[in-house]
Amino acid sequence: MTEPAPSGGGPAELSKNALKKAAKEKEKAEKKAAAKAKELAERQKKETDDANDVSAEDYGELPMVGSAEFKPTGLQRESLSNITELEDKEIVFRCWVANARVQSAKLAFLNLRQGLNTIQAVVAASEKLSKQMVKFAGNISTESTLLVHGLVKKTPEPVKSATIQDYEIHITKLFIEVKAEVPLPMQVEDAERPLPSEGLGDEDEKAEESDGRPLVGLNTRLNNRTLDLRAKINHAIFVIKSGVCALFQEFLGSKGFVLIQTPKILGAASEGGANVFQVKYFDREAFLAQSPQVYKQMLIASRFPRVMEIGPVFRAENSNTARHLTEFTGLDMEMEFQENYHEVMSMLEDLMLFIFKELNARYKQETELVRSAYHVDEFKLPESGKVPRIPFSEGIKMLREAGEELGDYDDLSTPQEKHLGKLVLERYNSDFYVLDQFPLAIRPFYTMPSPTNPALSNSYDMFMRGQEILSGAQRVHNAELLIKLMKSHDPPVDPTGPGMRDYVESFRYGCPPHGGGGFGLERIVQFWLGLPNIRMCSLFPRDPQRIMP
Repeated sequence: MTEPAPSGGGPAELSKNALKKAAKEKEKAEKKAAAKAKELAERQKKETDDANDVSAEDYGELPMVGSAEFKPTGLQRESLSNITELEDKEIVFRCWVANARVQSAKLAFLNLRQGLNTIQAVVAASEKLSKQMVKFAGNISTESTLLVHGLVKKTPEPVKSATIQDYEIHITKLFIEVKAEVPLPMQVEDAERPLPSEGLGDEDEKAEESDGRPLVGLNTRLNNRTLDLRAKINHAIFVIKSGVCALFQEFLGSKGFVLIQTPKILGAASEGGANVFQVKYFDREAFLAQSPQVYKQMLIASRFPRVMEIGPVFRAENSNTARHLTEFTGLDMEMEFQENYHEVMSMLEDLMLFIFKELNARYKQETELVRSAYHVDEFKLPESGKVPRIPFSEGIKMLREAGEELGDYDDLSTPQEKHLGKLVLERYNSDFYVLDQFPLAIRPFYTMPSPTNPALSNSYDMFMRGQEILSGAQRVHNAELLIKLMKSHDPPVDPTGPGMRDYVESFRYGCPPHGGGGFGLERIVQFWLGLPNIRMCSLFPRDPQRIMP
């Protein structure tokens, strides 16, 4: 019988395996040698290219400003807003990168931004500009800050991707001043797109536009606010907000109003103790001001006939709505009147008409930029002296006729305010109007009762697009009547208590009749532009859920 062959193979098979192993080792060594040779060749080519780089001194990353000895260049820095005056001139300017892309080894395009302006820049290889510079330009990270030298040229056809469409920059030198880290937590271009809704819920973070791109919701934007604020639309919002403040002071200043600054840290709650923030003040308790109201009135009693203030207001209201903040900016005014509190209303109406008209004239570009994103109708303006003044009772009647159920002296809810705004727009063709003679029970204790109906008061609210922007009234200027109203108020206010005693006493020395009002600056901006959320109008908004950043 023949025995089976032993396992493992004979000498011939072992020799075959050794040959295979040797061949693999040789192949591996050859690949390694080839890779090393390729790397060496590329390094040598790069060294040669670098040595022959005609643009070597014309691009790169600059040392941090302030880290090296300052040597002035004497070069004038230009603004892109003057681009029409700079055609065919070589200019120097600082900007940042909105977008950069390499078109080919010899061509790159950059979208450069400066303020609200964007412009296309071209980096094209030539005898004087190297391919290395083209590659460098096309790979600059978005949001990096640049120092650019370039020639301003007229474009053969409009560049639709830039705000400056008839000119472009042919770059000659390009330096990174500050390099932006990547990846960014959000893209600035995402903040240029409108919010999907009022932006109060997490569902907005999951929404998508029709093109499939994710919509960046309000929470993400506010959590990355420095990037969010770089969006042109946000710059426009805050330019307009600044403009409202300037126009407020300009108009009232021309009418003899004195700008004042009143305390924001108080020893007692100034308006009855509701919705007030308490703070520790050394070894005792203090409060943040809910308004400058008592101080405005005390200044009228101090013989300042007309005063105005722009300052922070703090309200501890747990209102998580699209139009409430716990800290906002108040535009306040107070003035003597001669015969009737409607003199104050007329001043306030003319103030707002001035602001609206000047916003249209001086801030047209910014207004149109924001409204183009939100597709808001033009703000309908009445003429001076023709602002609709609607008695509160008439407003109630209009709402009832439109199907709303509410009592004669009920306060209006937000939906009812908006509904009334639509009715007023239909009837009067105005987005701005006044409700007059509010019920006394829903107004502050310092409000003058109406002489014709003790249940009403000489008080008023002003509205934009059906939403309140101002609350105002004739103030009580008689100490005894003020004490009576304070004690009967719900809840009662102690006229001898801390913070109230000095206020009440100031009227015992003779105080002229006066009235005024307080606007919410952010609301004016929100409703003027038709924005879905008031947080968009506060640089770093504060609400019941947000105290950072």
